[in-house]
Amino acid sequence: MLSVTPIPAFRDNYIWMLRQDTSPEVCVVDPGDATPVIETLEREGLTLGSILVTHHHADHVGGLPELIQRYSPRVIGPHNPAIEGIDERVGAGDEVRVIGRLFEVLEVPGHTLDHIAFFTAGIPPLLFCGDTLFSAGCGRLFEGTPEQMHASLARLTALPEDTLVFAAHEYTLANLAFAKAADPDNPDIDAAEQECRRARELERPTLPSTIGRERRINPFLRCEDAGVRRAAAPQGDTDDAVTTFATLRAWKDDF
Repeated sequence: MLSVTPIPAFRDNYIWMLRQDTSPEVCVVDPGDATPVIETLEREGLTLGSILVTHHHADHVGGLPELIQRYSPRVIGPHNPAIEGIDERVGAGDEVRVIGRLFEVLEVPGHTLDHIAFFTAGIPPLLFCGDTLFSAGCGRLFEGTPEQMHASLARLTALPEDTLVFAAHEYTLANLAFAKAADPDNPDIDAAEQECRRARELERPTLPSTIGRERRINPFLRCEDAGVRRAAAPQGDTDDAVTTFATLRAWKDDF
């Protein structure tokens, strides 16, 4: 059985740690900081066998040099030569076996042009999506276009609804505040906010979410919804799903 544990880093990052059954070998996803990873491994008597990287931002790759020097793990990531230390560069349609599970690589540009996600089928399916999809939100468009990001989110939305979504940041409550403005007649958002507030009060992560839940509460996945378009219309164009997405993203940037 595969377990997934969050290792908190910086102010709001999660470095996800994957472990199969009781094996001491683990995989981590997007280790922006080596220190909390090393502390977790030493405290629990674990070894680092592999690393998955979704994109090149420092808060996702900053820990690579120290972890590589210390543990010599297998490092899998996107076709971006700016990321040093990757052993296997992968893209759309590639498959990699990590911790006993076969992961499909999805290209999801928008936040960055090199962004990839890792999906593994199973019970339940798991998605490690970096900064592309957040609970009730999505990443800023630092390098890509609205068209690219909208297509990337559609690719993720097409995954099975019980897919567990392991995003890389604890942004959920802030995202839900925007979702209430962008989708004001949606009762699922109010219910999600109450649930997530309870989790944070107990110092628990609001993640993982699920694809099914995100379809219900995430305005960036609901650009075809009439209520979302009405709410976004005062902010800009809402002629179609892509222009609605672009308007929502620009609105959220200044929200």
